[in-house]
Amino acid sequence: MIDPFALVRPLLHAVDAETAHGLTIRGLRALPPGRAPQDDPRLAVDAFGLHFPNPVGIAAGFDKNAEVPDAMLGLGFGFAEIGTVTPRPQAGNPRPRIFRLPEDGGVINRLGFNNEGHAAALARLEARRSSPGIVGVNIGANKDTEDRAADYVEGVRRFAHLASYFTVNVSSPNTPGLRDLQHESALDDLLARTIEARDVAAERHGRRPVLLKIAPDLALVDLDSAVGVALRRGIDGIIVSNTTISRPTTVVSPVKAETGGLSGRPLFPLSTRMLAETYLRVDKRVPLVGVGGIDGPETAFAKFEAGAALIQLYSSLVYEGPGLVGRIKRGLVERLARENLPGIAAVTGRAAAEWARRPVEGLPGDGPPGAA
Repeated sequence: MIDPFALVRPLLHAVDAETAHGLTIRGLRALPPGRAPQDDPRLAVDAFGLHFPNPVGIAAGFDKNAEVPDAMLGLGFGFAEIGTVTPRPQAGNPRPRIFRLPEDGGVINRLGFNNEGHAAALARLEARRSSPGIVGVNIGANKDTEDRAADYVEGVRRFAHLASYFTVNVSSPNTPGLRDLQHESALDDLLARTIEARDVAAERHGRRPVLLKIAPDLALVDLDSAVGVALRRGIDGIIVSNTTISRPTTVVSPVKAETGGLSGRPLFPLSTRMLAETYLRVDKRVPLVGVGGIDGPETAFAKFEAGAALIQLYSSLVYEGPGLVGRIKRGLVERLARENLPGIAAVTGRAAAEWARRPVEGLPGDGPPGAA
């Protein structure tokens, strides 16, 4: 059977990456509503108080303005995460700001939280309110806001009746100073205020899980602090990880000189080791979501072994197309059957200690940037 994406990909790759992404979103909006395929029950995962039909989600960044969550669920994703959304619309950084690294299977972006703001995303999510499926909302702060924590609080307040869960994004490298919110005192204040807002909203709308998304570039001592704060403040889960500002020497594309966050295949070793380090620190107290470099069943399975209860992907779709979702799910089922395992939970974390010991090829030292 001919893969339709194989026919379209040359056309999409003939234009710049951001234009291609816009064309993809418009194409998905034009599709008739699709019905998600029935998943093998062995792929079902219960986490954060939610039941996921399968553990493969579309990461934030793909659908910033909540334009196509149902189209993504119809393609077979077990959950969709929209955003990052900020209270007010903002243009983000100047174009060009997305760059393909085809030799490496990677992408660099310096978008800068470009989005249409809360009101636009809210209207679209209201319109699909009766539709099934898990749709999370990734919240952030406007670049020029004085009280960034207040922007996250506003995100919880505005979307509490619609979001399946929230992701607190403090790890994008493309908003100046944003990653400083991962430092202990700032993170403690942010999470305290965000959780309080969630708990107030829960009285009317029910309790929504709140997840924290961290960077892969944290020094391990800073990871200790971030995990400690997250657990102390009652976070429901952690997403590991966002893009990296590092440039492994294994990356060969000259585009690596562009500033911004690197994602895709080159991120896999670093993000997976950080996932394992996080898993060992949370000690099964909260579930983790593994993100970064997943481009097939093998890398997906490795994320589970390193500690993920769920996974998300995005950049690999640029090269593999939407058929990747079904291929990953089929591969996971085959692996579970081959090992006679009842489900993903039986795999989660079983190789975390091994992954935590692995050096990250192409980076100085024996760990994440700054680990020493």
